[in-house]
Amino acid sequence: MPTAHAPVLEDPDTQCAGCHRAIYDAYQKTPMARGSGVAMDALVPGMFRHAASGLEYAVFARDGGAVMSYERSAAEAATDGEGAIRGERSLAYFIGSGKRGRTYLYQVDGQWFELPINFYTKRGAWAMAPNFDHAKTMPAALPVDPNCLHCHATEVSVAEPEARSRYAGAPFRQGGVGCNACHGDPTQHLATGGRAAITNPDKLSAARRDSACLQCHLEGDAVVYRPGRSLARFVPGDDLSEDAVYFVKESARDGGRRAASQYEALLRSACKAGSGDRLTCTTCHDPHSSPAPAERVSFFRQRCLSCHTGAAMATEHHPEQKDCATCHMPTRSTSDISHEQVTDHNIQRRPAEGIATLRGLDGGDDLVAVGKVAVGDRELGLAYAQMAERGDRAAGEKALKLLGTAEGAGQADTPVHVQLGFLAQISGDRTRARAEYEQALAGDAYESAALGDLAVIDASTGHAAESVRLLDRLFRADPSQTAAGMNLAFLECRLGQPAEAQAVLSRLAELNPDDPQLRVFRTTGVYAGQRCDLQRVASTGAISKK
Repeated sequence: MPTAHAPVLEDPDTQCAGCHRAIYDAYQKTPMARGSGVAMDALVPGMFRHAASGLEYAVFARDGGAVMSYERSAAEAATDGEGAIRGERSLAYFIGSGKRGRTYLYQVDGQWFELPINFYTKRGAWAMAPNFDHAKTMPAALPVDPNCLHCHATEVSVAEPEARSRYAGAPFRQGGVGCNACHGDPTQHLATGGRAAITNPDKLSAARRDSACLQCHLEGDAVVYRPGRSLARFVPGDDLSEDAVYFVKESARDGGRRAASQYEALLRSACKAGSGDRLTCTTCHDPHSSPAPAERVSFFRQRCLSCHTGAAMATEHHPEQKDCATCHMPTRSTSDISHEQVTDHNIQRRPAEGIATLRGLDGGDDLVAVGKVAVGDRELGLAYAQMAERGDRAAGEKALKLLGTAEGAGQADTPVHVQLGFLAQISGDRTRARAEYEQALAGDAYESAALGDLAVIDASTGHAAESVRLLDRLFRADPSQTAAGMNLAFLECRLGQPAEAQAVLSRLAELNPDDPQLRVFRTTGVYAGQRCDLQRVASTGAISKK
């Protein structure tokens, strides 16, 4: 039964089933169809203790709803030096088909967040979400971005302008990847009893055909959205490159270790080079069904033999090993999903054994766009700026030059101004940084990076009141901005407003109860190396970007 924890989702695909029953029934068994839904419909109960943080997590059902609890006991806290905490989250939706794993979404004050833990199917166990295996505390709340939901759910809601994880209603209308994700709006098709056309990717140009798959199965080292566009706005029949451009490192084009980017590897394969546009994702994968485990080897072998024809290939080429992928598409450990492996689509004649097919980030390595995509200074500059945010100084220098050229050519929009502001700020040019951030905010009054970074500049140059105004706007719109919230509380404390500061800190604790800086600040008044007694207040202070 529906509960407060489990809102009802629609299944408009049942309208398609009237004429396409066999396809509908087969598709409902695929991972894509099961990519999301109501939490209680796919709850995986379990518990585990995370050694690095001393936290014990549990997922379970209670009173018709799904719950995750977390706890670090006083005894455990005394051992690892962190504070004792205990709490729960009511789970509304699940994300992930369960083929590789699954996690859940919860809501706090109108914003949606993802759990910091995942269930990993092959291991049959719960563990930390990717990148959090070694976290010493419970990770900060993970906002649910509509661009991410786009690949797991259907008819994703548009995020409110104030925060990317806030939606007017439910974050999505239909669980899983529905028919219209690849075939578009069926309204006219249904109204005319099937006489009006509906999008069939196979009948589109190669770029638009492939885009139906690549809207979710392409990742890259950096992704840049075209001006005014986003992945959430993609419509079947579009050319994805009109919405987004994906970049990879020149030294790591194959993408072999990213679970969602096998297309990068496929582009390098001899199969793709020899077949050209005739070879596409659906050459080997049926989008409407998945072969049963017992049929999997023969199914994909026949896909190989559809191109590699000849009696010798079918009967004499390693007759003892029918699984072509074992030798030519070996599994590799992924870099984006913990505890998982993927099939390497770089289809090599003699794959190197035991090597990582994707190297790490190397300073100064050139970025290249995936596929035959035209890019300008804006797109390439924004891609390098993303590398600079990860600490690549050489990428930052390239980004500054490219984005400066784009700005001079009148191609600057909010993302360009934000990145130019960031690059100017880290190089010490506060004047230019301020100007860029102000232009960014003129285009988007709630741009979080511009608000937070401009507040840092204002506070460090003696404009505390203006800094508080900016931080208050940011924090009221998005209380998950922990650094902005603590900066705001510290400034309010120093300006003689301890009650306001305490209120901000209390709200922060609701979302990120295990943040170590927050804990120290609340108990000792020390933040960013400075102290402000929340009862006895001084008159001036500084602010931290961290």
